[in-house]
Amino acid sequence: MTTHTAPLKPQRVALAVCVLAALSVASNAFAGAGLETDSLKFGFIKLTDMAPLAVAYEKGFFEDEGLSVQLEAQANWKVLLDRVINGELDGAHMLAGQPLGATIGFGTKAEIITAFSMDLNGNAITVSNDVWKQMKPHLPMEGGKPKHPIKADALRPVVEQFKKDGKPFKMGMVFPVSPHNYELRYWLAAGGIRPGFYAPPQDTTGTIDAEVTLSVTPPPQMPATLEAGTILGYSVGEPWNQQAVFKGIGVPVISDYEIWQNNPEKVFGVSKAWAEKNPNTHKAVVKALIRAAMWLDAENNKNRPEAVEMLAQSQYVGADAEVLANSMTGTFEYEKGDKRPLPDFNVFFRYNATYPYYSDAIWYLTQMRRWGQINEPKPDAWFLETAKQVYRPDIYRAAAQALVAEGKAKASDFPADGETGIKPPQSGFIDGLAYDGSRPNEYLNQFKIGLRGQQRVVDGKVVE
Repeated sequence: MTTHTAPLKPQRVALAVCVLAALSVASNAFAGAGLETDSLKFGFIKLTDMAPLAVAYEKGFFEDEGLSVQLEAQANWKVLLDRVINGELDGAHMLAGQPLGATIGFGTKAEIITAFSMDLNGNAITVSNDVWKQMKPHLPMEGGKPKHPIKADALRPVVEQFKKDGKPFKMGMVFPVSPHNYELRYWLAAGGIRPGFYAPPQDTTGTIDAEVTLSVTPPPQMPATLEAGTILGYSVGEPWNQQAVFKGIGVPVISDYEIWQNNPEKVFGVSKAWAEKNPNTHKAVVKALIRAAMWLDAENNKNRPEAVEMLAQSQYVGADAEVLANSMTGTFEYEKGDKRPLPDFNVFFRYNATYPYYSDAIWYLTQMRRWGQINEPKPDAWFLETAKQVYRPDIYRAAAQALVAEGKAKASDFPADGETGIKPPQSGFIDGLAYDGSRPNEYLNQFKIGLRGQQRVVDGKVVE
């Protein structure tokens, strides 16, 4: 049975509007109670792993916290970092190595902290069609297709042939302290290929004694740079590996999940000064981002198709939804037509993905040391002390506890109260080595390629 309600008289309509407006104001005032500021501008790079920011905005999670947020795409990672440092941005989607690199003074020196890890995995390494053609004869096959994971052992004869022909082998990555740089270096070195050393402050190119030279290219420009032949391959986040497949210009050979399973990839970074000035606002931001991450991974990724449509909008990633869906919805396409299940290619909340573990920070510091960005040997205690300057689980815990108190999350959604911040020894690396964040120097000493012990780079050479 259909019921009809008589239209309200004009006076009652006006009264109802006033009451609703008052309730809205009261609600927002309550949500924003204690905020030092409620108008914020956050930066990001056009990559699928900026998704927690887009979701927190589009689903109203920022608004629930009484925050008015503006999201703004940035030209590249350096511009993004500089704008956080000078206060033009209140915070940003950052490479996991950026707050650490800034804190130790590699590149721009600044105090940047993070209380929120944005994702696990999400990157891949792509090579040009010509390089792929030369790699294929060296690949083990299974059922008529290349057996995965593909190791850099298959690339080594290609690199050696380039060297014999007197031609450089160039690859791209997005920033010197990016996961992409370290993952590409890790993969190459595991295959016996030297990716080169840094020797700051004199040499920050990272090409000392390199068999493969790595240069910086902004993520959205990777496919065009590959197509132009300026580089022969690259390491980047999505959707720029799948874009190479769709354009028919390259082949993603390995994902970072296969280099190191469930590696921490991006963080949400703010300046230490901003965090100290705006502690309540910072906690509110982290609360909204946690809810966004939970939404992205909820019920076996049921919301991912909606997230793909969201990210396809020009103000976010601006890539075709079909390209985004290739990795965001649990699959990954390598060679054209070779689409395989990879359910954990993008992880935003499960496996405690959002928690800022000290051991994650320490792994990045070990890679900075391995490749000479930290050119002096450091004791184990230094690694933990530096991690604690940057990673702030105390802020994360305050946000998580508030969400539990509000009934928006369960205590079991988060690490236990006794969490030390150092994960148990981790395996799942392409070279079979294990990582123990409590013993960084012991970890470094396992590698055949890279600095270890008392080694340094001096005058273009590794010395004891």
